[in-house]
Amino acid sequence: MPLASTAAEEDWFKPCAVIPVYNHERTLPAVVAALQAEDLPCVLVDDGSSATAAAVLDRLAEHPAVHLHRHTHNQGKGAAVISGLREAARLGFSHALQVDADGQHELSRVDLFLNRASQAPEAVICGYPQYDDSVPKGRLYGRYLTHVWVWINTLSTSIRDSMCGFRVYPLAPTLALIDSASLGSRMDFDTEILVRLHWRAQPMVWLPTRVHYPADGVSHFRLWRDNLLISGMHARLFGGMLLRAPALLWRRWQG
Repeated sequence: MPLASTAAEEDWFKPCAVIPVYNHERTLPAVVAALQAEDLPCVLVDDGSSATAAAVLDRLAEHPAVHLHRHTHNQGKGAAVISGLREAARLGFSHALQVDADGQHELSRVDLFLNRASQAPEAVICGYPQYDDSVPKGRLYGRYLTHVWVWINTLSTSIRDSMCGFRVYPLAPTLALIDSASLGSRMDFDTEILVRLHWRAQPMVWLPTRVHYPADGVSHFRLWRDNLLISGMHARLFGGMLLRAPALLWRRWQG
């Protein structure tokens, strides 16, 4: 029996996977199959995909453990994740494992992430990537700029990687943040939500996870648009950090 199933047997711990989907009809079935092998229910969010991808999603949703939520038009990865987290809570789940639909993440570690979540139910279980040679060098080096800004905006180096979209959220505190703050709706979401959770002293646990970029993979990262969004996010967070600096420094001083 998969370890994820053992953890899920606890009445208080009811995890699922949330997968934002935008035209990933080629890779998504294998991702869903790997999660089903761990007995993990899936919440798929169709973020305005093409008719071809929508048909694949419809077929996958015929399985009783696969739930489908649709956006009528593309709203961005962050908006899709937020919709998925809300749907997961509505369905009665306590935690949600965010998984990308493009097959980059090593899903053999799902059981480890879920078991750590069951052991630390208030914590966000965050993956930090271990790349193989398939990673584009521009993407790899570009991440370091975001790392530096995250360290500045948290006055801490405790966030090891804010851009990896493989993490387990405890739904109650995560949705409480989402309901009280305006978060980025596209590629800026993954970083911003971790910084804002850090500001709220949300516990975080870090686990390594292997990341592979398929040679024929589909990326929806738009260089100019998304870098502008990310730059604007860092500027907003910097202003928020200045307001919170005394509290953040006091927390750091207390250890």
